[in-house]
Amino acid sequence: MHCKFSVPLFFLFCNLIVAQNTNYSVVTIPENLKENANSVIRYQSIDISITSQKSYVKTTSKAITVLNPKGINNIDAKEYYGDSEKVNFIEATIYNAFGMEVKKIKRKDFKDQSVSDGFTISNERVLYLDYTPTDYPFTVVFTSETKNSNTAFIPGWSPIDDYLESVQKSEFTIHYTPDLGFKYKEYNFTGRTINKSEKEGIITFSAENLEAEKQEEYSPSPSKFWPEVKFGLEKFYLEGVEGTAKTWKEYGAWVYNALLTGTEELSDETKIKIKALVGAETDPIKKAKIVYQYMQDKTRYVSIQLGIGGWKPMLAKDIDRLGYGDCKALSNYMRVLLKTVGVEAFYTVIFGDKTKRDFKQDFVAMQGNHAILTLPYKDKNLFLECTNQTLPFGFQGDFTDDRYALKVTPDGGEIIKTDEFNEKKSSQISKGNYSIDLDGNISGKVIIKSDGIQYDNIYMLEKKSKEGIDEYYKNHFYWINNLKMNKIKFNNNNENVEFIEDLQISALAYGKSNAGMMMVPINVFNQNASIPQRYRNRKNPFEISRGYYDEDEIEVTIPEGFKLEVKPENLELKDKFGTYKMELAVLSPNKLLYKRSFLANKGYYEKEEYENYRKFREQIAKADNSKIVLTKI
Repeated sequence: MHCKFSVPLFFLFCNLIVAQNTNYSVVTIPENLKENANSVIRYQSIDISITSQKSYVKTTSKAITVLNPKGINNIDAKEYYGDSEKVNFIEATIYNAFGMEVKKIKRKDFKDQSVSDGFTISNERVLYLDYTPTDYPFTVVFTSETKNSNTAFIPGWSPIDDYLESVQKSEFTIHYTPDLGFKYKEYNFTGRTINKSEKEGIITFSAENLEAEKQEEYSPSPSKFWPEVKFGLEKFYLEGVEGTAKTWKEYGAWVYNALLTGTEELSDETKIKIKALVGAETDPIKKAKIVYQYMQDKTRYVSIQLGIGGWKPMLAKDIDRLGYGDCKALSNYMRVLLKTVGVEAFYTVIFGDKTKRDFKQDFVAMQGNHAILTLPYKDKNLFLECTNQTLPFGFQGDFTDDRYALKVTPDGGEIIKTDEFNEKKSSQISKGNYSIDLDGNISGKVIIKSDGIQYDNIYMLEKKSKEGIDEYYKNHFYWINNLKMNKIKFNNNNENVEFIEDLQISALAYGKSNAGMMMVPINVFNQNASIPQRYRNRKNPFEISRGYYDEDEIEVTIPEGFKLEVKPENLELKDKFGTYKMELAVLSPNKLLYKRSFLANKGYYEKEEYENYRKFREQIAKADNSKIVLTKI
């Protein structure tokens, strides 16, 4: 039996829930749920009724108490709608701190806004509550019902929505018909009290009395440790197209046949132009580089979210004519251009974000928010980011590195992993010198070469204005007061994926003099003073998501009439978190050689290891701030 609410039944459903929670007075919130909380979810009930392969209804009822202005963004009283999703009902009621009704907000009072902006073209709109409180705390009771014809994406459940938000009760119920291949998968339930009730055609998850969690430094992405449940159908519907997803191979075949097939046509003129550009070249990588540069020069990124266009690439010939497209369209356009010159590459769906996020390999369903291109070469894959007009060929950067994705081929889908930048592949090598004069002023120069993820962090600097560049170096060399940048020259080597900074600096009174003595911080060009925050009782594991390697070699000239009186001891640290080495050698009475290296390892660690990591970084920060003492002869 399917469960589908008519409007009268919907009102009854909401009224029954509200009747169980009539007291919205703040004094009824348990004290432990107020601690560290900006907001408290008093209750949240979401009911999903999958009525067919082409339709589901979502009913939401939520009461949230906002304790202070920082909790205002946690209200989330909104619903999206468009051609495939309708809002049947939406309203909200505001209660004051004593639980007394202050205001009732009907549908006509919700803000109605297009999702489109300067970079996104969409026919989707959003209804959202725009309420400015006069006092805190206050409570919002939000109820809605929506109907969606796209069953490719079934809403999931996580009882925790935000940091610094506690939960009195959260409940999620889903009604389904078994013949659609309903499936679900639980994640991160270990150590959590999650209740589950299941019988044929219906399943309910619930959680109660969850205390607010603080966001701690170096915490992994919440998806790695917050509880959640994903739901899906093996037989689904997407914008007028039926699909199946029993295996990744089958799902990938559907993507190829339903979304990519029929998009490959190019004009004869473009085919002739591309073949002429490639000429007699036979090496597939050299061909791909030529075509990639053509694509970068010709196109720009614009997000397209119109109907099936939110998932299906635009026609290649339209991209060729218009010169713009989204990640799907540009990746597919590049695939078609390469195919024209005999190079095979594959459309690839991935989660794009600086915070790494993997495809859930054990849950076959529509996933991902971005598309790139996979170019097989010999025994490895090259990955092409097609939305960036300046990124070097085959370089991913931190938006798509080191994560699982879905490669789509004519034979079906395959889960693959993108390249990881290991520590030594993300290096910053600095070589230079500086001199100290009699007044403690310094002047010097340094060549800094960055590659890997460190290249990704710096290469766009050359696109900034002079003011932006000056501001960058002021912040970068924050430990140097009175800094003056006398020379700034960049060399962005796209072929080797290496960014070179050629710098000359000076600063007044860098060394501090007193009674014939001068104290000078020895590390001028690369101090790492960041010390992780101390926690008395850390709750979360921690993660170093990307490693890197720094190496510095700097020659130091001390002023005539001074001698080196005190120098720091050489230091070497070795730990699972990395290695650090600092040496200061005396080359001659007025020449010193400072050498430093730091290898930071990637890793995922339990919370019990955090204090050891904090002490490791504290030792490095102390060493990087080491000083020499000079005295007058």
